[in-house]
Amino acid sequence: MAQSQKNQNASNNGQTSNTSKRGFASMDPELQRRIASEGGRASHQSGRGHRFTSEEARAAGRKGGQASRNNSNNNAQAR
Repeated sequence: MAQSQKNQNASNNGQTSNTSKRGFASMDPELQRRIASEGGRASHQSGRGHRFTSEEARAAGRKGGQASRNNSNNNAQAR
């Protein structure tokens, strides 16, 4: 490794991140919520939104729990 690369790597070791402050994830949480809620409202107004009934929500939760349980079992067997 060249000396300049060694010096550069040594100087980067103290830094926690080299990422920029751009994009949705770096926004203020309140601004994220406002933008997301506007998207949800627009979706429902256009007729593409869906509101779960309690029965649909129960079925989805049950399905997710079963999938999660299956993944845990598969991971344990692989070890």
